[in-house]
Amino acid sequence: MATESISLGRTSLTVPPLCIGTWAWGDSLFWSYGKDYTEADLKQAFENAIASGVTFFDTAEIYGLGKSEQFLGQFMRQTDQPAQIATKYMPLPWRFSAQAVHDAVTESLKRLGVSSVALYQVHMPFDFFMGKKTLMEALAEEVKQGRIGAIGVSNYSADQMREAQGYLAAKGVPLAVNQVRYSLLHRGIEVNGILATAKELGVTILAYSPLAQGLLTGKYKPENADSVTGARKLDPKFSRQGLEKLMPVIDRLTEIGAKHDRTPAQVALNWLIAQGNVIPIPGAKNASQAKQNAGAIGWDLEPEEVTQLDLLTRSYQK
Repeated sequence: MATESISLGRTSLTVPPLCIGTWAWGDSLFWSYGKDYTEADLKQAFENAIASGVTFFDTAEIYGLGKSEQFLGQFMRQTDQPAQIATKYMPLPWRFSAQAVHDAVTESLKRLGVSSVALYQVHMPFDFFMGKKTLMEALAEEVKQGRIGAIGVSNYSADQMREAQGYLAAKGVPLAVNQVRYSLLHRGIEVNGILATAKELGVTILAYSPLAQGLLTGKYKPENADSVTGARKLDPKFSRQGLEKLMPVIDRLTEIGAKHDRTPAQVALNWLIAQGNVIPIPGAKNASQAKQNAGAIGWDLEPEEVTQLDLLTRSYQK
């Protein structure tokens, strides 16, 4: 049977094997919040996820310019079910002292309306003004104060992860996660050392864009390539040629899904979980998306299905 919870790195914190991404919550700049979906939709996404046992949510101080954290805080106060929150610190150029880190944590906790979060991550490896040592030591201090349960990084290379882990280890705190892009169609971390280093250091991978912007849902077909809009238009994977190349993968996901009574998206998410020590973070802007995501857990792909999907998508390791 599928794992019902997973440890965050070598910490004692356990979370569901799936996390809900909330980048779109309150973001009208990239995600047309307020036009395509509303606060009521987000509340239903939250409630549906919690009811399905997916109680782990990933946000960031910059998502919706703080609105994402505020919404999460508000929805948590309206339920008696516990939720675990992961948020992120953006290393902005004018943040160059440890105090800036402590202030950012304070502000995030205030927006969320909580006294601590399960996981606090560094959004990107930008350390031009504040060195990694200062940053990691400030975060280790926050763990000791009890305001954050575990420390994570995001978009860190193998070397950057090792360096961060070294500074934290000196303070007796483990590096718990590295949040990176990972899906059947973005398998670079398997060959660039990130996955191997994470395994070696005991770091859990949080996989963002696990459905490759919807490509793995089976919604995009070569015959409707012309109707692709927005940023997807610039991605060659969404071109007619890219979608034609993708069809054998979609067909196989569909066949496997039919056997387990699951959708192609649920199969693609389950494949990531099957890699071990990987937590996918699909987004959810409404109840049906939250329900669809939750259907990725509570069951297991057969070993040969995991292998078939691996072989079919090897060309996406670049």
